[in-house]
Amino acid sequence: MLETLNRTWRIVATAFCFSVFGVGGLLLRCLVCPLLTLVVREPARQQQLSQDIIHHCFRWFVALMNGVGVMSYEVHGLERLQRRGLLILANHPSLIDVVFLISFVRHADCIVKAALAHNPFMRGPIRAAGFITNGDGAGLLEDCVKSLRAGNNLIVFPEGTRTPLQGSIKLQRGAAHVAVRGRIDITPVHIHSSLPMLTKGTPWWKVPVRKPHFTIEVRPDIEIDGFCASAASEALAARHVTEHLSEQLFKEPACAST
Repeated sequence: MLETLNRTWRIVATAFCFSVFGVGGLLLRCLVCPLLTLVVREPARQQQLSQDIIHHCFRWFVALMNGVGVMSYEVHGLERLQRRGLLILANHPSLIDVVFLISFVRHADCIVKAALAHNPFMRGPIRAAGFITNGDGAGLLEDCVKSLRAGNNLIVFPEGTRTPLQGSIKLQRGAAHVAVRGRIDITPVHIHSSLPMLTKGTPWWKVPVRKPHFTIEVRPDIEIDGFCASAASEALAARHVTEHLSEQLFKEPACAST
């Protein structure tokens, strides 16, 4: 009986959180972003302030999800994210992974689907923060390197989509190409959920039987110079980086809750 009541509450709480997220996105687009444009004239300063606003909004949203009992979480190695110009590569088990990471990272940039740039809830914040869209085509790689060299912390999910519950996992090589082209070390982040939540192909209202617990582990940097020095080309170096990254991103942490 108590388990049924708890699960029912988490369905209601999840719906509430989705509503808050949508309303928040509209407020940012219709009120905050236009006001920021009027008050701050310098585009670079507008972008930095927009990133800060999104960072703090996501921190509040994570606290809300935790507070209403949708999920719980813990973070290990958070101090590694308190730097500038990081290339942060993470596995992607849940829809809220990017919310977690941006809530932990200031000066965050990320690659978003081009369709989201036209989403009425997300369009304003995405444009104001200067997030990179994957519809940029041939210029995507250079845009990523440029963002990192400007001091932004670029968050990328090398899988390209959420991790499927069944089947093999394959990383795209684009993130490794960014690391190799820019000679930028990788900061790998492993995200583990005790129970599947908001996974690929699962409706939001199908919540787990118990409250899931997320463990986010920021692992030591992967140095890129060694891969570049030992490979005959950037393409080969990116291949080796991707193979190594696959081991780093999907190795379960000893601290993960069961």
